[in-house]
Amino acid sequence: MIQLVRGFRDILPGEIERWQEIEKTAVSLFENFGFKEIRIPILERTELFARSIGEDTDIVEKEMYTFADRKGELITLRPEATASIVRSYIQHKTYAKDPVQKLYTIGPMFRRERPQKGRYRQFYQIDVEVLGDESAYVDALLIFMLVTLFERLLVKDVSTHINSLGCSKCRPDFKAALSEFINSKSAALCSDCNRRKDRNPLRVLDCKVPKCREAMKDAPSILDSLDSDCQKHFDDLKQSLEDLNIPYIIDKSLVRGLDYYTRTIFEIQSRYEGAQNAICGGGRYDNLMKTLGGPDLPATGFAIGFDRLAEISGLQSTDLVKRPDVFIAALGEKSISKALKWSCRMALEGIYAELDMSGRSLKALMKRADRMGAGYVLIIGEQELMDGSAVLRNMKTKEQESIGIEGIVENLKKVLLK
Repeated sequence: MIQLVRGFRDILPGEIERWQEIEKTAVSLFENFGFKEIRIPILERTELFARSIGEDTDIVEKEMYTFADRKGELITLRPEATASIVRSYIQHKTYAKDPVQKLYTIGPMFRRERPQKGRYRQFYQIDVEVLGDESAYVDALLIFMLVTLFERLLVKDVSTHINSLGCSKCRPDFKAALSEFINSKSAALCSDCNRRKDRNPLRVLDCKVPKCREAMKDAPSILDSLDSDCQKHFDDLKQSLEDLNIPYIIDKSLVRGLDYYTRTIFEIQSRYEGAQNAICGGGRYDNLMKTLGGPDLPATGFAIGFDRLAEISGLQSTDLVKRPDVFIAALGEKSISKALKWSCRMALEGIYAELDMSGRSLKALMKRADRMGAGYVLIIGEQELMDGSAVLRNMKTKEQESIGIEGIVENLKKVLLK
């Protein structure tokens, strides 16, 4: 038997209904805030991610699905969506029409991480970006939108964590102080951190190895090195969140392992099964556009882990599964042929009609209708065809009534709308 590739999975009926409801809720909210959908390819040139994410990140070094095509060009299954959206914005010169674009996309991403609960090699993200606007108010709006989304999806114990990474003007002093601290802790750091500490010491702050996190807990904070512009930007963010009644935690340990982040960064965390987990991460990446050969324009955005969100949402799949309005129990070939036409007309009229064409007994058909949770069962056999009326059984009250075959779809609609 051929089985799934390790780290990949099927999302089956019974679970997919929750996913569909999450996506529907998210799309409705985003579009009410003026965001437009963009669909980007799954495959991109490897250079796009190497330049945007950073060649010495774990994602690029260890986790990307990269291979050469027939012409020898390196291509990669997208590990994230931001770089592709920015690439599209630049390539199609969208900024020429209007520099400010509010975009979202939902779809699969790929990273060859160690599979574990809630983490897959093909995983799904909800990604939202605002391109061309440098205001801290935009960052606050994104956070407000996120908190609202999680409220609607019944996600409990949500907390908002924020920090600032400053900019190229205020980072040198911080990096110098951080490098000095890291060198004093080098014996306690993993080999990757010791290799990266001279090229980009911020990578050490982003390491997930427990001993490294413990060694770095007292590291200098970039908040102590912000210049006046970055400090004002961060103050505006905090004031806006307070005005929007969003509690927040200033988390000095919150950093980003991707090269393109500047100023605002944030996470939405939720306590799930006793552990604090980030279900969404985002922030400002004002340098990415220029890095990828586009205009020098700012940008900000976030990505939500769809797989984890589906796990912790309070939405119940059992409440979301669509049940048949009517189950047609057709007995005999003539009845099945007639019922097929009815079921097609019912579907066009917005009635979910389930037709069993197996020719099984009435008892077996009634059991199946009950398992499917059908509201009504329409019983039709040769005798009913001759009499010109079918039997309609209410599966909740167990009451039965005759319903005329002539104009049966309209007759059924009258009953369903009572």
